[in-house]
Amino acid sequence: MKILTVDIGTGTQDVYLFNSHLDVENGFKLVLPSPTMMIHRRVKQALRTRTPILLSGHQMGGGPSAWAIEEAARAGIPVYMTPEAATTLNDELDKVRALGIEIVSEDEAAGLQSKVESLELKDFDFSALAKTFAEYGVSLDDLAAVAVAVFDHGNAPAGVSDRQFRFDYLDGRIRAKNSLSSFIFPSHEIPPLMTRLQAVADSAPDLPCPLLVMDTAPAAVLGAGFDPNVAARRRKIVVNVGNFHTIAFRMDGGRTEGLFEHHTGEIDLPKLEGLIRKLADGSLKHQDVFDDMGHGALIYSDEAFEFGRGDFDVVVTGPRRSLFSPIANRQSEIANRQSLRPYFAVPFGDMMIAGCFGLLAATAEALPDLAEPIHRSMQGGRGVAPWDAGS
Repeated sequence: MKILTVDIGTGTQDVYLFNSHLDVENGFKLVLPSPTMMIHRRVKQALRTRTPILLSGHQMGGGPSAWAIEEAARAGIPVYMTPEAATTLNDELDKVRALGIEIVSEDEAAGLQSKVESLELKDFDFSALAKTFAEYGVSLDDLAAVAVAVFDHGNAPAGVSDRQFRFDYLDGRIRAKNSLSSFIFPSHEIPPLMTRLQAVADSAPDLPCPLLVMDTAPAAVLGAGFDPNVAARRRKIVVNVGNFHTIAFRMDGGRTEGLFEHHTGEIDLPKLEGLIRKLADGSLKHQDVFDDMGHGALIYSDEAFEFGRGDFDVVVTGPRRSLFSPIANRQSEIANRQSLRPYFAVPFGDMMIAGCFGLLAATAEALPDLAEPIHRSMQGGRGVAPWDAGS
């Protein structure tokens, strides 16, 4: 049985092809530029040559792509976007027009093709991944499922902060079912307001198998738990330091006791450790984080989390985990004398695809018919040698 998992972040998209006939460590994996970085580079190329740009397709992750598109518009280069693609910048299209970008219909876009640099926006490109694997003799025609993670603020109503809207969504999912796997959805069950998740499904309508989508943050935290040292701790604080967002979950077994989410660019080690300590003792307030341009905080337990038990204080994962490095922070007194002791999780020997392992674990809950081979493999079941497993 094979399952394709894709964890799409700001800097990279991390791909893992699970094969139940192989040991997990022998599964094929790729770490590639993220879709938003790919669009960023192509828009910057058009900017240098002052070529008009047409962006069509689907809503996708913003950040680098959005910055480059806005820079091109400010530079006076004609920028055209179809309505769905334009929601990458803002769900309110009048705000996109205010940037100097022209919103065009699909028919109008077709008429512009020969006059512009045409770019298709989408977070998930199954055809490109299938072609890449095929170049190495690996077929994706026999997949049992595809699971994709992206970060989704959701489509906040007019006048509602997208940061607040996201936290209301997180709160609702946790209160409905306090399990990290509650954040995964089969494509036909995606909440209507989670428009980026829906855009992933819309970008792959003809898959030969079920498609599931999930938020990146709980996927990374769930995946970090497959490090045996992390799994041995019932109560723990797991911090995912992403390129754009940092999130910390305070966990008791599989249940969330609290969390906060902030923008990585807005924090340093002393600030982050202060937030973690407040998360631990339950004193962290949503407004503390929100007013600091973060997303917010949620506390669900009155029982304080105590540091100093065992060999480490916090579990750390994510591509920006070096924020916790004593070398990177040696100038900071708090780093040298008072810092929390981090443990850098390496599930199945690879931190970069922790989110993919989280996707697999959540898929086992969402699709019970696939659970047994996933659980067997991820709990240490022995596979055959790669040369005996086929493609």
